[in-house]
Amino acid sequence: MMNIIPHSPLFSSIARSDPFTNIDEWFKGFGIRQFPLETETPSLIKIDVTENDTAYTVRAEIPGMKKEDVKVQVYGNRVSISAETKQEKEEKEGERVICRERYQGSSYRSFTLGSDVDESNAQAKFENGVLELTLPKKNGKTAKQLEIN
Repeated sequence: MMNIIPHSPLFSSIARSDPFTNIDEWFKGFGIRQFPLETETPSLIKIDVTENDTAYTVRAEIPGMKKEDVKVQVYGNRVSISAETKQEKEEKEGERVICRERYQGSSYRSFTLGSDVDESNAQAKFENGVLELTLPKKNGKTAKQLEIN
């Protein structure tokens, strides 16, 4: 006797291939987050930007970095923050690594502001993993109130 199997486009691709080859697709949308690959570089620089009439204030969280490892560049209205950390190799004889979650590598964050920055009066402070930039606006106020006729 012949078995009749109904054709379904949804299940035909699964039946033809190993169901575990695209396991990420199975769990997409279920709130399960896959572990990042070691080649992926997480964005470690998270920023808050505020402004007043004369300046921008940027607070950037850069955990685990030293002041010497952080670089800031300002060109016109573009701000670039980069940081690099190196993991020290300290292995003891008879010891093997079971898990390594501490990040090593470089992070980069770049963004543009609404007006050019006066680079000569800009200030940077780094304390407890937080970089604080005070970036004066080049032409003072950026917005002008227009009178409607």
